Amino acid sequence: MKKHILCLGDSNTHGYCADPADCAGGGDRFSEAERWTCRLQAALGEDYLVLEEGLSGRTTVFQDPLYEGLDALHYLWPCLKSHEPLSLLIIMLGTNDVKQRMGGASAFAISLGMRRLIQKAQTTDCWGTGKPNILIIAPLPIDKRVEQSPVADEMGQGAVEKSRELPAHLKQMAAENGVHFLDAAELGLAFNQIDFMHLTRDSHARLAQALAEKVRELV
Repeated sequence: MKKHILCLGDSNTHGYCADPADCAGGGDRFSEAERWTCRLQAALGEDYLVLEEGLSGRTTVFQDPLYEGLDALHYLWPCLKSHEPLSLLIIMLGTNDVKQRMGGASAFAISLGMRRLIQKAQTTDCWGTGKPNILIIAPLPIDKRVEQSPVADEMGQGAVEKSRELPAHLKQMAAENGVHFLDAAELGLAFNQIDFMHLTRDSHARLAQALAEKVRELV
């Protein structure tokens, strides 16, 4: 059986493209040739199965008062069981948690939400080797220019600052819970010049390249 790599995330895992000029066909989602999950599959080869579980708006544990079903916590168990046996779970979440309407949760509180996901995944019987294997990716902090973008009201006040504080909290949370950690800010990634919070096509390629090396180390 192939090694199952489950990628759980938000719109930057789903492949949302805010700039039609940057993605094939001019649509609002990067194609299978462009998304980092698909590029990761191509880089890893036939011995691996990369499973896409990206959802725009997804949070760690916070329920969006406007849209149902966006918190990862209530989706995690059926998701893990659907794709078992897993060799590695990659979680890249936290950007949507910084929205003002999420109760104003601090970066530390968001990291506690990630801890709940980690602990739930660790105790779910879905691991092919019997031992949990989890990689947390701290999302690239939102660009300050988002505050003058079309999504400024969507994110609300304080989002940029919290997104900048989040990686340090996630790194500590990962260490305390015995899981692997990667900071997207160290990979040379960039956002588009429209909403300043979604990755460019080039950044999808860069993330896939970095993860291909990381996955081979961990699996």
